[in-house]
Amino acid sequence: MDSQTSDPNNQNIIKNNISIGAALLPVIALVGMLAYNVFVFGDDALSGSNQFILLMGAAVAAIVGHFTNTSYDTMVEEVSQNIKSTSGAILILLMVGALAGTWLVSGIIPTMIYYGLQILNPTIFLAACVVICSVISVATGSSWTTSATVGIALIGIAEALGIPLGMTAGAILSGAYFGDKLSPLSDTTNLAPAMAGTDLFTHIRYMLYTTVPSIVVTLIIFIVIGLNLETEGVADTDSILNSIDAAFNISPWLFVVPALVIFLIIRKTPPLIALLLGTLLAAAASLIFQPNIVAEIAGSTQLTVESAYKGIMNAITVDTQIETSNEALNDLFSSGGMRGMLGTIWLIICAMTFGGIMDAIGALSRISQALLQMFHTTFGLFSSTVISCLALNATASDQYLAIVVPGKMFAKAYKDKGLAPENLSRTLEDSGTVTSVLIPWNTCGAYHSGVLGVPVASYFVYAIFNYLSPFMTLLFAAFNIKIKQLTQKTTA
Repeated sequence: MDSQTSDPNNQNIIKNNISIGAALLPVIALVGMLAYNVFVFGDDALSGSNQFILLMGAAVAAIVGHFTNTSYDTMVEEVSQNIKSTSGAILILLMVGALAGTWLVSGIIPTMIYYGLQILNPTIFLAACVVICSVISVATGSSWTTSATVGIALIGIAEALGIPLGMTAGAILSGAYFGDKLSPLSDTTNLAPAMAGTDLFTHIRYMLYTTVPSIVVTLIIFIVIGLNLETEGVADTDSILNSIDAAFNISPWLFVVPALVIFLIIRKTPPLIALLLGTLLAAAASLIFQPNIVAEIAGSTQLTVESAYKGIMNAITVDTQIETSNEALNDLFSSGGMRGMLGTIWLIICAMTFGGIMDAIGALSRISQALLQMFHTTFGLFSSTVISCLALNATASDQYLAIVVPGKMFAKAYKDKGLAPENLSRTLEDSGTVTSVLIPWNTCGAYHSGVLGVPVASYFVYAIFNYLSPFMTLLFAAFNIKIKQLTQKTTA
């Protein structure tokens, strides 16, 4: 992802001349501005102000570049090359938005939720929470939506059963972030490979090596805890199931579409093709299983050729919301379509602007050299990445920035070390995405604790998957397990 400028000799001179202090100055300025911005705007920081702060960080880098004799044209050219390198990721993000819209309207996502809720059993309630939230989060690509809808319902059920709410919240968030981390519909799952320089499905397949053991250990622990808990009452999900059943035509046949998409992914079909086919198949399924919903989205009372076309196109491109008799489900059954992905695309473009100028002035190369001098081993480089992600989650208070800044900063170091970019993208997710919810002042920690009504301190110990993930990625690095080299053929 780190392209060279048109004058390699000049670039080498810059890399040799810039000091580590000058190279780190834009990073320090960026983190400081981001921390204050998140303090002021809170959850709304991602609505645009964080993106502008990334451009301000790029401006600081450009000023440093001016004093280190980097030409304006060199910086603009590097930014152009950086943004060009993310064109595939941007197209995938748009297609992910389209997929999410059609999977909602067709009833695929509601069907997953409907059958997922039915596996509840008081004896294995906590493990069931992990499974249900995993399924829903994989289907929706959003830990926030999972927590705010089914998570709230599960907290209510736990309270009725007398199960500690901290345990329940930990189980909910473990499952929610498992899905958020692996779902191709998730912002972070698309953002991490874009920053590291690999593709979406390679990233997902490579993450399975550390994610599956982490979730298996998590499930075992919750099963053991659940078997030693005394519960009372009955888990009543009838009202939720009835609301879903009344709004959608629920059918197990709808699982055919996600099964085909999974098959295509396993067969290593190019992401855009797999996502496009998944979108088109779901669009066809919506006309078969949910004709009334398609007509309603189109603003029509009956399904015609025109209303079918309009309804499907609306689901693919713009905001869609399906009303049910359950208010909490209404938040879950909504999608932003392709338009809903524009915020993440905006973030990527601004991040690549910052990274491009940092690369042009030789800052990334200088930081990489310093890191490689400090950490002579693969484990040392992985450790420094994990620490950086944790530090940014605590200081910048946002999981996106804990992926963007280390991702761009460490990409060159991994390349120089001969490591494939999916090593970096996996580490970013293992340490940046999932740990954000463990920090009370982070946007994710503040959001989930507020929505679930459970303080971070109460669920911290039980968010097992979230704090196990960075340890798992370090364990793999320490024993050189599934650490792909650049010289190896792509087989992940």
